[in-house]
Amino acid sequence: MAYVIDDSCVSCGACEPQCPVEAISAGDSQYNIDADTCIDCGSCAGVCPTGAISQG
Repeated sequence: MAYVIDDSCVSCGACEPQCPVEAISAGDSQYNIDADTCIDCGSCAGVCPTGAISQG
């Protein structure tokens, strides 16, 4: 199950460079994870300062 980013995202960008498959991109108001590309490694969740990333 792919990771997801919820509304507590503050668009700091800490997660994007951590993704080994480049599944994370900046959206209009927060970052987004492409579920089809995500490999469920959890690297992004470990660096999120607000805890906005979890397994969906």
